[in-house]
Amino acid sequence: MSTLRNLAEEHTRLRPADIDHLHRIAGDWQLLSDLSFADLLLWVPVDADGTFLCVAQVRPTTAPTAYLDDQVGRIVGGPEMAHLEVAHRQGRIWREGDPVWYGDVPARHEAIPVRLRTTDGEAGDVIAVVGRDTNLSTARTPSQLELNYLTTADDLAQMIADGTFPPPRHPGETTSAPRVGDGLVRLDAGGKVTYASPNAQSAYRRLGYASHLVGEDLAALHRRLAGDPLEGTDAANGILAALRGEAPPRREIDARGATMLTRALPLMPAGVPIGALVLVRDITEVRRRDRALITKDATIREIHHRVKNNLQTVAALLRLQARRVSMPEARVALEESVRRVASIALVHETLSMSSDEAVEFDGIVDRVASAATEVAATESTVGMRREGSFGVLPAEVATSLVMVLNELLLNAVEHGFPPAAEAPADAAGPGTPAPGTPTPAAPEVVVSAHRFRKMLHVSVTDNGRGLPPGFDAERGGNLGLQIVRALITGELRGTIELRDGAKGGTEATLVVPLARTAPEGRSAG
Repeated sequence: MSTLRNLAEEHTRLRPADIDHLHRIAGDWQLLSDLSFADLLLWVPVDADGTFLCVAQVRPTTAPTAYLDDQVGRIVGGPEMAHLEVAHRQGRIWREGDPVWYGDVPARHEAIPVRLRTTDGEAGDVIAVVGRDTNLSTARTPSQLELNYLTTADDLAQMIADGTFPPPRHPGETTSAPRVGDGLVRLDAGGKVTYASPNAQSAYRRLGYASHLVGEDLAALHRRLAGDPLEGTDAANGILAALRGEAPPRREIDARGATMLTRALPLMPAGVPIGALVLVRDITEVRRRDRALITKDATIREIHHRVKNNLQTVAALLRLQARRVSMPEARVALEESVRRVASIALVHETLSMSSDEAVEFDGIVDRVASAATEVAATESTVGMRREGSFGVLPAEVATSLVMVLNELLLNAVEHGFPPAAEAPADAAGPGTPAPGTPTPAAPEVVVSAHRFRKMLHVSVTDNGRGLPPGFDAERGGNLGLQIVRALITGELRGTIELRDGAKGGTEATLVVPLARTAPEGRSAG
């Protein structure tokens, strides 16, 4: 479905600033919809003949909807939509007219002009119209709560027409909570409570205030209730700021083991400060779960840190043992084990600094590649290069994959570029190319990675001497290749292919599925 911005840019001549204001309204108008017990539809003028396009819609959570079908993208005009034209041309809220019928549903139309205030604070031109359509099928005598909801909704509707609602959003502020149904408190111009919904009363009772809220100075009450004096002062200042016509950021109050989130909004219909609207929500359980998750994350990171330290200790012990062994074959085996353990420790070191069980794998690959070049026994330096990105990988994939890459890189360095004493000599002498042959390229190993359809494709290519004659990719190879095949086909459930490169050397190609374990939204493909 097309977004608000796409529809407005395609069908209207609204400026970017106008569209941004419409986005702010759509981000905050669930509040008005719930207070109004009505559907809200955002209409923008398409041309000068009274045709309008619906670019956004929200349904109330406090009442039945007037529209079963989505209205976004609908273009309307003519006499049945004359209320939109009146609100747009005259710049006033339209509330006249008889109920209309949508199938079997009777509904009442209202139209609220939308203004964007100029940079000097003056009311600008009308750029859109908010249709407020109420389902009348369940109409009855409203309760005190509903009357307060409707009165507050009318004040906010007038502020939309004035261009003062919604207020500017603070950097990093979310719009997820609180909502109308969580708890609503209405204040007069002096900051005294004129109405508190039952849920709001219950939220304050959790903080330790057992009396009725009506008549209380809410700013002073916040100072008394808050366990932290600084926190209480901030919460009180937020209430006072709203009474001055400002829109303070959301505040939290902690008292008696309970936590309440508050949002204060100024009420300034026609530019006259008449009080404030305070939405409250008991988030005690939410914060308790947050603290539990923080503790769990810290524990997991500490475990990874200790595993990393233990692996490094094992590597150090193996290194000491290797120095005391007189048999060359045993020394080589121990040194290979040291490198394998160190590569796993790299993953746990990264996880110990991460907030989740996933790692940015590119840095790990670069460190493993750098370590592989340090053990090269060639006369010239072997270059290492990475192409593409592995992105973020879950821990269980990263731990096995780093061992696989460590083995493949070491094989490429040690067997693709053997020491000069092992290289075949020609008539011109060791290391000297035969007359007329091109100069060999500098030794290089390239690690490539890309993602395609939830699969990770990796290749390790060198420009060395290639696979030995008669090499069996399925059964041949040293212990390192046996480890590689076991990890790829077992732990990673992938495939591996070893072959001679198209331009010489050796190429190892891996395909690893990521769909079963990759964290949602974290793939880098």
